[in-house]
Amino acid sequence: YIIYMYQLIEIRQEHKEHIFKGLSDERVTKYYAVHFPTMESTQEQMDWYAGLKEDGKGCWWLVRDTNQNVFVGAGGFNDLDQENQKAEIGFWLYPEYWGKGILSEVMPVLFEKGFNELGLNRIEGFVDAGNAKCKKALQKINFTYEGTLREIERKGDTFLSVEVYSVLKSDVCSINEELVKVKALNE
Repeated sequence: YIIYMYQLIEIRQEHKEHIFKGLSDERVTKYYAVHFPTMESTQEQMDWYAGLKEDGKGCWWLVRDTNQNVFVGAGGFNDLDQENQKAEIGFWLYPEYWGKGILSEVMPVLFEKGFNELGLNRIEGFVDAGNAKCKKALQKINFTYEGTLREIERKGDTFLSVEVYSVLKSDVCSINEELVKVKALNE
């Protein structure tokens, strides 16, 4: 039996303090395009989450540890392109939960939502080229590095390069088929 330790809860207005906790922490937002130093400024992000859902351009969820009954971060999809069946994935954790394998446990659930519920064929991840931990984590969960967009974004006075990663529905299906074969051999 598989016991899931984490639950995804769609982000709503009443979750503002949890979003503020993450997106006001400079360790979390170091490689992010946003940072909200006050609870009031966090409303901009809450409006963004609500707009994604209303416009059919994505959805984000808080990640809850079901054993400890605490929120540990958030993840979801934005820039949903239904015609081309693709979306960008984003994910962040509170620093006290870094390095605990949470991404490996939550990502299959996000894949399920993306590929099956949203009908995606492709999930893209855009990562600041300096964010070694995120790049390593994406590769562990079978994202494929596709290339670097050199100095494509500006943060303050610095131009940043962004690395592109993706996972396709067929990638995940073939991984799942191999796991089923391995499980059958071990029964």
